[in-house]
Amino acid sequence: MTVRVRFAPSPTGMFHVGGARTALQNWIYAQQHGGVFVLRIEDTDAARNKPEWTEGILAALDWIGIERGSYEGPYYQSSYAADHTAAATRLYGEGKAYYCDCTRDDVLARAGNKHSGYDGFCRDRGLGPGEGRALRFRTPDEGETVVVDLVRGKPTFENKLIEDFVIARSDGSAVFLLANVVDDMSMGINHVFRAEEHLPNTPKQQLLWEALGHTPPVWGHVPVIVNEKRQKLSKRRDKVALEAYRDEGYLAAAMRNYLMLLGWAPTGDREIVPWSVIEEEFHLDQVNHAPAFFDVKKLRAFNGEYIRALSVSEFTQLCAPWLTGTDTIAAPPWAPAAFDAETFAAVAPLAQTRIAVLSEIVDNVDFLFLDEPVRDEASWAKAMKEGAADILDDTATAFAALPDWTADSLKAALEAVGEARGLKLGKTQAPVRVAVTGRTIGLPLFESVELLGRDRTLARISAARARL
Repeated sequence: MTVRVRFAPSPTGMFHVGGARTALQNWIYAQQHGGVFVLRIEDTDAARNKPEWTEGILAALDWIGIERGSYEGPYYQSSYAADHTAAATRLYGEGKAYYCDCTRDDVLARAGNKHSGYDGFCRDRGLGPGEGRALRFRTPDEGETVVVDLVRGKPTFENKLIEDFVIARSDGSAVFLLANVVDDMSMGINHVFRAEEHLPNTPKQQLLWEALGHTPPVWGHVPVIVNEKRQKLSKRRDKVALEAYRDEGYLAAAMRNYLMLLGWAPTGDREIVPWSVIEEEFHLDQVNHAPAFFDVKKLRAFNGEYIRALSVSEFTQLCAPWLTGTDTIAAPPWAPAAFDAETFAAVAPLAQTRIAVLSEIVDNVDFLFLDEPVRDEASWAKAMKEGAADILDDTATAFAALPDWTADSLKAALEAVGEARGLKLGKTQAPVRVAVTGRTIGLPLFESVELLGRDRTLARISAARARL
């Protein structure tokens, strides 16, 4: 039997990091077993689906290494509507489903509380299809449904506790439970790995598989992803869009590595490992049951490690979108003509060791390509305290007299300025840094000043002095 897994997202918004993790887990499992990864776009929610969301899914998968052409699909659930209807009709014809005209208010009135499920009121009323009548699956009254789950073992559900659930609306359209099953059958899916939130649906779907004469797939339900408050990640509350992380400058390799650690770990005391190690060592039955914490700070640290591991040429190339702007990345604050590739190539090694996400490159190098440095008032207030004017005056004089404009000579000159005033270098360079770069924090000062050049540096010190 060829292993066939599927990833079935809905094109109703940005691509969720939890979906990315599920896609990677399915992808690896298929690769490990010489199987097939199937992409199915569940696009039946016409009111919310947009073509750009579908393209976003494909682009996001490309980014994390599941590239177009390497998998089967994409298929579109809407193309299988006739199969869904045929399955519903078959279940009704075989007496495995029946029509029900009960409203929610009817069910509530009979139960007396909102927590009780449907009571099977219409099971034997013999209703046919019609307006206001949904089709319900007739669940067994006895026995158990055992789900074979590679992550959770064999969860067991008493059939008598599973209500007769709706499989088709009154207009004949199938609901998710049935459509999902029929699509998997049509596509030959035999392994279904998905998020834990789908586990309550699984016994219902397994019953549908069996009622339609098919062997249920092997299941695997991976833990839910939570935020720092241990709340399930929410699009409304948390930063969950994979595209947002991509456009902020997270590397695909770092994101893939981190996502795979949400509920699993490689051997040894290590977390940052090559993808080849993850492909070899990942096993679904080793995934932890507990909720997985999506730690943005840890992801950021991961990304910094990956950035520092790049060659300088790779780093320079990857920074390009933030140096020019793209459709989804804002243009930098400098005029295109002001950017100098040679200057950036010289400063890139300094920046590479200090940034955690690629978008930070802009704030680190903008002083080189702007006519004037940014005006960060907090930095100004912190650095331009009593004595700053005198330091700037002495620095301007010392820098102007230097025969060689090098980082070493600039440092020696500023050290001398500080020593004359009984100040350590850190105190002395603070107002100079803000005058030249606009910020209190940034790249090494003297290498930065060397690249900026004598004339521009002295002009900025003079301008800052005039503000005091």
